Amino acid sequence: MKNGEQGEPPYGAEPSGVLTYTKDGRMSSLISYGGRKPLSIGRGSGETQQEQAEAFKTFLAYAGKYTFSGGKVTHHVEISSIQNYVGKDLVRDARFQDDQLVLVTPPTLVNRKIQTVELVWQRVPRDANIIS
Repeated sequence: MKNGEQGEPPYGAEPSGVLTYTKDGRMSSLISYGGRKPLSIGRGSGETQQEQAEAFKTFLAYAGKYTFSGGKVTHHVEISSIQNYVGKDLVRDARFQDDQLVLVTPPTLVNRKIQTVELVWQRVPRDANIIS
């Protein structure tokens, strides 16, 4: 995060994710927060609902079209785990450093503070076996 001070990481200590751009102008983003816990499926209690709410709160997914222009990428959201994003444009400053894409959000409310978030995406080599 950038705002002159280090805040709490918005996606936990060790988040993971996949960001995909296709040649035909489509994109998808999946972000799993660090420290997620498995669900205890089948208990049928109120705890399961609480666990499901926590699981929803700690995973973000959206997809749609994208455009790139003038050092900015715009994600035109068509589907999202957060319904409020659907039909919206998410604009990010974008820069490349070696095999990384760095996306920077505009000032956004994160953990009850207005902050900018810098997301660093590492390019996966074409011949990499990412399924283990």
